[in-house]
Amino acid sequence: MNQKESPKIHYFESLDSTNLKLKELAKDGTLPELSVVVTKDQTAGRGQPGNYWESEAGKNLTFSVLIQPDFLQVQQQFCITQLVTLALMDVLKPIYEKVAIKWPNDIYADHYKLAGILIENNLKGNSISDSIIGIGLNLNQTLFKSNAPNPVSLCQLTNQPHPPEEMLKAFLSAFISRYVDWMASGNNEALKEAYLQHLYRRSGWHWYADKTGRFEACFADIKADGHLQLRTRTNEIRTYAFKEVSFIL
Repeated sequence: MNQKESPKIHYFESLDSTNLKLKELAKDGTLPELSVVVTKDQTAGRGQPGNYWESEAGKNLTFSVLIQPDFLQVQQQFCITQLVTLALMDVLKPIYEKVAIKWPNDIYADHYKLAGILIENNLKGNSISDSIIGIGLNLNQTLFKSNAPNPVSLCQLTNQPHPPEEMLKAFLSAFISRYVDWMASGNNEALKEAYLQHLYRRSGWHWYADKTGRFEACFADIKADGHLQLRTRTNEIRTYAFKEVSFIL
């Protein structure tokens, strides 16, 4: 793959889930890398397990991208999360400076959720044969009806509309550029450092909660497998997989 390749985009007026549709299209193994499924109306968008992604028809950007990183080992799969979130930073930061990556893969503006990502990997042995990257980006929605605690749209932040087609084009350009450069360099440390530079709560003390209750901690590190490490006031390092710790906002 190179940066001159144009993604094949499949448009649909309405879908239950772009990830599910892309899985269906890719089932026979002939769909080329960087194929995209996008819809104006996603009726059953999924977030991480147990979560629902609300998106008003025609207002936002809901799409999925197929990549085939068969050179990537299972234990390195967090690199995909880093690439996707950084591409979103490339697109969003020039529009609204105060955006950040909330570990592991949400995009926050100030303390509000602007975008969510669902990555589903298929394995072949110890490698990732293909990865379906689903993204929901709130662009022009002004009223959120679900019980999600803190959604926001780019329109609410900037007081101007943002065309979904233009934002999709900008993201794909940014993502392909980062993907190609990373494959050429193989520099996972540089990828991690770029991710950390944009991390929500990278500095300072903040409140969290785990199975033992609330606690105050500062950021310590993110391991290669994506686990978050926090340092408590008593200098204890606690390590978490996704869903094992909550951010108290």
